[in-house]
Amino acid sequence: MSSLSSRLPTLAVLATGLLALGFSLAFFVAPDDADQGFSYRIFYAHVPIVLTSYALFVWGAWKAFRHLQTKRENYDLESYVAIHLGVIFGTLTLLTGSVWAKISWGHFWLWDQKQLVLFLVLFLFYCAYFMLRFSVEDGPQRVNLSAVYAVFGAVLIPVSSLAIRLLPKNANQNHPVMNGLNFHGWIRITFLICLAGMLLLAAALYHLELLGKRLDVRLRELREETA
Repeated sequence: MSSLSSRLPTLAVLATGLLALGFSLAFFVAPDDADQGFSYRIFYAHVPIVLTSYALFVWGAWKAFRHLQTKRENYDLESYVAIHLGVIFGTLTLLTGSVWAKISWGHFWLWDQKQLVLFLVLFLFYCAYFMLRFSVEDGPQRVNLSAVYAVFGAVLIPVSSLAIRLLPKNANQNHPVMNGLNFHGWIRITFLICLAGMLLLAAALYHLELLGKRLDVRLRELREETA
Protein backbone atom coordinates (compact mmCIF):
# COMPACT_ATOMS: atom_id res chain seq x y z
CA MET A 1 0.00 0.00 0.00
CA SER A 2 2.87 2.35 0.70
CA SER A 3 4.01 2.12 -2.92
CA LEU A 4 0.52 3.05 -4.11
CA SER A 5 0.25 6.05 -1.80
CA SER A 6 3.72 7.26 -2.77
CA ARG A 7 2.83 7.27 -6.47
CA LEU A 8 -0.41 9.18 -6.10
CA PRO A 9 0.97 12.72 -5.63
CA THR A 10 3.34 12.36 -8.58
CA LEU A 11 0.64 10.99 -10.86
CA ALA A 12 -1.85 13.65 -9.76
CA VAL A 13 0.60 16.52 -10.33
CA LEU A 14 1.70 15.21 -13.74
CA ALA A 15 -1.89 14.61 -14.86
CA THR A 16 -3.03 18.06 -13.75
CA GLY A 17 -0.06 19.77 -15.40
CA LEU A 18 -0.36 17.92 -18.71
CA LEU A 19 -4.12 18.37 -18.96
CA ALA A 20 -3.85 22.07 -18.14
CA LEU A 21 -1.13 22.47 -20.78
CA GLY A 22 -2.96 20.36 -23.34
CA PHE A 23 -6.29 22.16 -22.99
CA SER A 24 -4.54 25.54 -23.06
CA LEU A 25 -2.88 24.59 -26.34
CA ALA A 26 -6.21 23.27 -27.65
CA PHE A 27 -7.98 26.56 -27.00
CA PHE A 28 -5.27 29.10 -27.76
CA VAL A 29 -2.66 27.55 -30.06
CA ALA A 30 -4.09 24.69 -32.17
CA PRO A 31 -5.61 25.92 -35.46
CA ASP A 32 -9.31 25.78 -36.31
CA ASP A 33 -10.72 22.97 -38.41
CA ALA A 34 -11.65 24.06 -41.94
CA ASP A 35 -15.08 22.40 -41.66
CA GLN A 36 -16.01 22.63 -37.97
CA GLY A 37 -14.05 25.70 -36.99
CA PHE A 38 -13.47 26.32 -33.29
CA SER A 39 -16.01 23.74 -32.11
CA TYR A 40 -13.86 20.76 -33.14
CA ARG A 41 -11.68 21.36 -30.05
CA ILE A 42 -13.83 18.93 -28.09
CA PHE A 43 -11.77 16.37 -30.04
CA TYR A 44 -8.90 17.02 -27.60
CA ALA A 45 -11.06 15.83 -24.70
CA HIS A 46 -13.31 13.26 -26.39
CA VAL A 47 -10.71 11.13 -28.18
CA PRO A 48 -8.29 10.89 -25.20
CA ILE A 49 -11.24 9.89 -23.00
CA VAL A 50 -12.25 7.18 -25.51
CA LEU A 51 -8.72 5.78 -25.71
CA THR A 52 -8.37 5.89 -21.93
CA SER A 53 -11.58 3.91 -21.49
CA TYR A 54 -10.24 1.30 -23.94
CA ALA A 55 -6.95 1.18 -22.04
CA LEU A 56 -8.77 0.62 -18.74
CA PHE A 57 -10.89 -2.18 -20.18
CA VAL A 58 -7.77 -3.84 -21.61
CA TRP A 59 -6.00 -3.48 -18.27
CA GLY A 60 -9.00 -4.98 -16.49
CA ALA A 61 -9.06 -7.92 -18.92
CA TRP A 62 -5.32 -8.47 -18.47
CA LYS A 63 -5.62 -8.49 -14.68
CA ALA A 64 -8.56 -10.91 -14.96
CA PHE A 65 -6.48 -13.18 -17.17
CA ARG A 66 -3.65 -13.06 -14.64
CA HIS A 67 -6.11 -14.07 -11.94
CA LEU A 68 -7.22 -17.09 -13.98
CA GLN A 69 -3.57 -18.03 -14.37
CA THR A 70 -2.44 -17.57 -10.78
CA LYS A 71 -5.66 -17.49 -8.67
CA ARG A 72 -4.20 -14.55 -6.73
CA GLU A 73 -6.98 -12.44 -5.21
CA ASN A 74 -5.19 -9.12 -5.73
CA TYR A 75 -5.57 -9.51 -9.50
CA ASP A 76 -9.35 -9.75 -9.13
CA LEU A 77 -9.47 -6.49 -7.19
CA GLU A 78 -7.20 -4.76 -9.71
CA SER A 79 -9.38 -6.00 -12.58
CA TYR A 80 -12.53 -4.77 -10.83
CA VAL A 81 -11.08 -1.29 -10.23
CA ALA A 82 -9.88 -0.97 -13.84
CA ILE A 83 -13.28 -1.97 -15.25
CA HIS A 84 -15.07 0.34 -12.81
CA LEU A 85 -13.00 3.30 -14.00
CA GLY A 86 -13.38 2.14 -17.60
CA VAL A 87 -17.16 2.42 -17.25
CA ILE A 88 -16.79 5.92 -15.77
CA PHE A 89 -14.60 7.01 -18.70
CA GLY A 90 -17.05 5.24 -21.03
CA THR A 91 -19.84 7.39 -19.62
CA LEU A 92 -17.73 10.49 -20.28
CA THR A 93 -17.10 9.18 -23.80
CA LEU A 94 -20.83 8.98 -24.52
CA LEU A 95 -21.44 12.44 -23.01
CA THR A 96 -18.66 14.23 -24.87
CA GLY A 97 -19.45 12.31 -28.05
CA SER A 98 -23.08 13.39 -27.83
CA VAL A 99 -22.05 17.03 -27.47
CA TRP A 100 -19.75 16.74 -30.50
CA ALA A 101 -22.50 14.97 -32.45
CA LYS A 102 -24.98 17.73 -31.64
CA ILE A 103 -22.53 20.34 -32.90
CA SER A 104 -21.64 18.38 -36.05
CA TRP A 105 -24.91 16.68 -36.96
CA GLY A 106 -27.57 18.63 -35.11
CA HIS A 107 -28.47 15.42 -33.23
CA PHE A 108 -27.14 13.98 -29.98
CA TRP A 109 -27.32 10.44 -31.34
CA LEU A 110 -27.88 8.65 -34.64
CA TRP A 111 -28.58 4.92 -34.50
CA ASP A 112 -27.37 4.34 -38.05
CA GLN A 113 -23.82 5.22 -37.00
CA LYS A 114 -22.30 1.79 -36.38
CA GLN A 115 -19.21 3.09 -34.60
CA LEU A 116 -21.39 4.73 -31.95
CA VAL A 117 -23.58 1.67 -31.56
CA LEU A 118 -20.56 -0.62 -31.21
CA PHE A 119 -19.13 1.53 -28.43
CA LEU A 120 -22.52 1.55 -26.72
CA VAL A 121 -22.59 -2.26 -26.90
CA LEU A 122 -19.10 -2.39 -25.34
CA PHE A 123 -20.16 0.06 -22.63
CA LEU A 124 -23.34 -1.89 -21.78
CA PHE A 125 -21.36 -5.14 -21.77
CA TYR A 126 -19.08 -3.82 -19.06
CA CYS A 127 -22.03 -2.32 -17.16
CA ALA A 128 -23.45 -5.84 -17.07
CA TYR A 129 -20.17 -6.99 -15.50
CA PHE A 130 -21.29 -5.43 -12.22
CA MET A 131 -24.72 -7.04 -12.45
CA LEU A 132 -23.04 -10.42 -12.83
CA ARG A 133 -20.48 -9.78 -10.12
CA PHE A 134 -22.93 -8.68 -7.45
CA SER A 135 -25.57 -11.28 -8.30
CA VAL A 136 -23.21 -14.00 -7.02
CA GLU A 137 -22.22 -14.41 -3.39
CA ASP A 138 -18.70 -13.34 -2.44
CA GLY A 139 -16.24 -16.15 -2.96
CA PRO A 140 -14.24 -18.05 -5.60
CA GLN A 141 -17.24 -18.49 -7.90
CA ARG A 142 -17.85 -14.74 -8.10
CA VAL A 143 -14.18 -14.04 -8.73
CA ASN A 144 -13.83 -16.67 -11.45
CA LEU A 145 -17.04 -15.71 -13.25
CA SER A 146 -16.04 -12.03 -13.18
CA ALA A 147 -12.60 -12.86 -14.55
CA VAL A 148 -13.95 -14.96 -17.43
CA TYR A 149 -16.48 -12.25 -18.28
CA ALA A 150 -13.80 -9.52 -18.27
CA VAL A 151 -11.47 -11.55 -20.49
CA PHE A 152 -14.29 -12.29 -22.94
CA GLY A 153 -15.07 -8.57 -23.13
CA ALA A 154 -11.60 -7.89 -24.50
CA VAL A 155 -12.80 -9.32 -27.83
CA LEU A 156 -15.19 -6.38 -28.23
CA ILE A 157 -12.53 -3.71 -27.67
CA PRO A 158 -10.72 -3.91 -31.06
CA VAL A 159 -14.08 -4.24 -32.84
CA SER A 160 -15.25 -0.98 -31.30
CA SER A 161 -11.96 0.92 -31.54
CA LEU A 162 -11.28 0.04 -35.18
CA ALA A 163 -14.85 0.33 -36.42
CA ILE A 164 -14.53 3.85 -37.80
CA ARG A 165 -11.50 2.79 -39.88
CA LEU A 166 -12.76 -0.60 -41.05
CA LEU A 167 -16.32 0.30 -41.97
CA PRO A 168 -16.99 1.51 -45.53
CA LYS A 169 -16.82 5.27 -45.85
CA ASN A 170 -20.51 5.58 -46.63
CA ALA A 171 -21.25 3.76 -43.35
CA ASN A 172 -19.64 6.37 -41.12
CA GLN A 173 -19.69 9.48 -43.27
CA ASN A 174 -21.70 11.36 -40.65
CA HIS A 175 -19.28 10.60 -37.82
CA PRO A 176 -17.47 13.80 -36.77
CA VAL A 177 -14.07 13.93 -38.47
CA MET A 178 -11.59 16.71 -39.14
CA ASN A 179 -11.51 16.76 -42.91
CA GLY A 180 -9.88 20.16 -42.98
CA LEU A 181 -6.92 19.31 -40.78
CA ASN A 182 -3.79 17.26 -41.24
CA PHE A 183 -2.70 15.51 -38.09
CA HIS A 184 0.66 17.19 -37.61
CA GLY A 185 2.32 20.15 -35.95
CA TRP A 186 0.46 21.69 -33.02
CA ILE A 187 -2.52 19.43 -33.62
CA ARG A 188 -0.46 16.30 -33.00
CA ILE A 189 1.49 17.84 -30.11
CA THR A 190 -1.68 19.07 -28.40
CA PHE A 191 -3.46 15.75 -28.86
CA LEU A 192 -0.54 13.71 -27.50
CA ILE A 193 -0.23 15.96 -24.45
CA CYS A 194 -3.98 15.66 -23.75
CA LEU A 195 -3.82 11.89 -24.22
CA ALA A 196 -0.84 11.55 -21.88
CA GLY A 197 -2.59 13.71 -19.28
CA MET A 198 -5.81 11.67 -19.52
CA LEU A 199 -3.93 8.38 -19.16
CA LEU A 200 -2.07 9.71 -16.13
CA LEU A 201 -5.35 10.92 -14.64
CA ALA A 202 -6.77 7.42 -15.07
CA ALA A 203 -3.62 5.95 -13.49
CA ALA A 204 -3.95 8.29 -10.50
CA LEU A 205 -7.63 7.42 -10.05
CA TYR A 206 -6.80 3.73 -10.42
CA HIS A 207 -4.18 3.89 -7.68
CA LEU A 208 -6.46 5.96 -5.46
CA GLU A 209 -9.42 3.59 -5.75
CA LEU A 210 -7.21 0.53 -5.40
CA LEU A 211 -5.68 1.97 -2.25
CA GLY A 212 -9.13 2.62 -0.80
CA LYS A 213 -10.38 -0.88 -1.67
CA ARG A 214 -7.34 -2.53 -0.11
CA LEU A 215 -7.72 -0.47 3.05
CA ASP A 216 -11.37 -1.51 3.20
CA VAL A 217 -10.42 -5.18 2.85
CA ARG A 218 -7.80 -4.85 5.56
CA LEU A 219 -10.28 -3.18 7.93
CA ARG A 220 -12.78 -6.00 7.39
CA GLU A 221 -10.08 -8.54 8.15
CA LEU A 222 -9.15 -6.71 11.38
CA ARG A 223 -12.80 -6.57 12.46
CA GLU A 224 -13.16 -10.32 11.86
CA GLU A 225 -9.98 -11.03 13.83
CA THR A 226 -11.16 -8.99 16.82
CA ALA A 227 -14.77 -10.24 16.73
